[in-house]
Amino acid sequence: MRLTDGGLETSLIFHQGLDLPHFAAFPLVESDDGRCALRMYWEPYLALARERRAGFVIDTVTWRANPDWASRLGYDTDRLRAANDAAARFARELAADVPESVINGVVGPRGDGYVTGEEMTAEEATRYHTAQIAALAEAGVDQVTGLTLTYAQEAIGFVRAAAAVGVPSVVSFTVETDGSLPSGQSLHEAVELVDDQTDHAPSGFMINCAHPTHFEHAFVDGAWLGRISGVRANASRMSHAELDAAEGLDDGDPTDLAEQYRRLLPSLPGVQVLGGCCGTDHRHVRAISEACLST
Repeated sequence: MRLTDGGLETSLIFHQGLDLPHFAAFPLVESDDGRCALRMYWEPYLALARERRAGFVIDTVTWRANPDWASRLGYDTDRLRAANDAAARFARELAADVPESVINGVVGPRGDGYVTGEEMTAEEATRYHTAQIAALAEAGVDQVTGLTLTYAQEAIGFVRAAAAVGVPSVVSFTVETDGSLPSGQSLHEAVELVDDQTDHAPSGFMINCAHPTHFEHAFVDGAWLGRISGVRANASRMSHAELDAAEGLDDGDPTDLAEQYRRLLPSLPGVQVLGGCCGTDHRHVRAISEACLST
């Protein structure tokens, strides 16, 4: 079992007081002050990994480092490629002191991570995500993860792009309070469709950006459950709409969240990675490690 971090962007904004236009953290790797802020964020997690002697997945800060989002920040193609490269190299630096670490290149959705909006075809998604995946792969990441994907066709395109580049991929879906993707498709159906359309190419599937109580009821019997390789839940039980409207951070209860994780594990025999998403920080991941690593 490996650990990973919590809610990077929410921690930087609400705990460290940083301004992240469009929720984009990747520009931070371009300055000394930005990299210092990122090290401050990461150090409690890396210390936990060393203490627990647990493998750790270190994400690149590239969730928003794709063409549509980066263009809003004034990035052209060359500068965006350089930012992805810098983010991967920064993650590699962090990994130097953590045994059994995995460098994970994060690829976010073309649209919003909460709302599906205009959908791409799988072919369009392949073309859209290939450049970022190629930049991360050339910079030496061990794998790429499509994080907070909201519909299956984008996930299929992401996986095909990773396969063409030659880097392992993980698909992480976000779900609503009813356990379905924002597109309305069930988690079960989305996992099986992506596997069917990509010849089971993903290394695994994850769930992120939802509270465990939103999706635990979706874990009905079936071989697809063995394909769930990780969970990165929100601290809050609020819906995405409520979180969008909230003015403050709902960081929930770390101990209660960890207990929710512990209850999930018997239903998920393939889980390899545990971490957090919006509202979580190193306190939550520590509690999760204490509740689950010996399970």
